[in-house]
Amino acid sequence: MRKSKFSTQQIASILKEFDNGKSVSEITRDHGVSSAAFYKWRSKYAGMNSKELKKLKSLEEENRKLKQMYATLALDHQMAKEIIEKKL
Repeated sequence: MRKSKFSTQQIASILKEFDNGKSVSEITRDHGVSSAAFYKWRSKYAGMNSKELKKLKSLEEENRKLKQMYATLALDHQMAKEIIEKKL
């Protein structure tokens, strides 16, 4: 998955600009982000401050790592079961 070039603080400040009355076209032009990305951020992070955003991002990263660890362990377990079955 591609990493965003915007930090959580930058995303929060961009969304705050919209809340303060700046139009979407101005925001997308000033920050070089597409309007689709802006609306996706808005639907995902609406009402969050930068601390909450940072915590959410770290939890998502931790969840991704745990899923990867589980997949690796499940594969190892499956291979071990197949080896044991072949020996019997």
